Parts: sequence; structure tokens; C-alpha cells
Amino acid sequence: MTIQFWKNRETREPNPEIFWHAAEKLSEKLANQGQANKRTQIRKFYDEVLRLDQDAKRLPEEQWPNILVRLNLLVPKAVYAWGRNNLVSEDFVNFIKESVRQIQNKEDLAVFANFFEAFMGFYRKHKKEQ
Repeated sequence: MTIQFWKNRETREPNPEIFWHAAEKLSEKLANQGQANKRTQIRKFYDEVLRLDQDAKRLPEEQWPNILVRLNLLVPKAVYAWGRNNLVSEDFVNFIKESVRQIQNKEDLAVFANFFEAFMGFYRKHKKEQ
């Protein structure tokens, strides 16, 4: 499932559908993948995305390459979690990969952070665990 952040990238118009329909659909899919994708694991990635988004907003523009490096490190971290007793699923890894691939600037990261927030709201509903 590919989540397209922008309805129109040139006019910087975010795709409003992702914040409800796509977020709920993805959260339900990932929540129903057995023991993988525990909320605590998913939350670690969400927290890191929020930190990166806050850094991007507060740091000067010349720091963007450093933020982009940290953002791209989410992919090997997700792959590691997947390889480590399936703490996350392959579908979660693909979600992280596809999202990171779309991020070229601070605005892209902000849309991703907002989408991830919407996803987490729905995920809490769908992933029933102690």
C-alpha cells in the first residue's frame, strides 16, 4: 500500500485522504499481523519521526542534510527490527521505506509526521494488546 503524501506536489497541496482513509486502512492491516508490530515498537519509530520533524522546524536550513541522514536511518532500523524476531512486519518496513523515499524537504517530512500521527490514532484502536 503506497501512501502518496501530496495531492499536487507542485502546489504543495497535501493529499487529505491519507489522514483518514489511508491511515485507518494501513493501521488495520498492520494491527492484524500477529505478534509483529507491537505498539511499543511502532511508537519508537513514530517518536523518532516527531523528533526529526521538530528538529527540521527549529534548525537552520543548512542542517537539513543531517536530518535527512537521520531520516534515512529509519529504514535500516526498521529492517533490523523485522529481522529481530519480527518485532515489526515486512509491511511496516515497506511503509517506512516508501515514506522515506518521498521525503525531499521539510514540508514532506511535516506531512509524513502528520500522517504517522493519524496512523497512530487508528493503530491504538486496532491493535489490542496489554
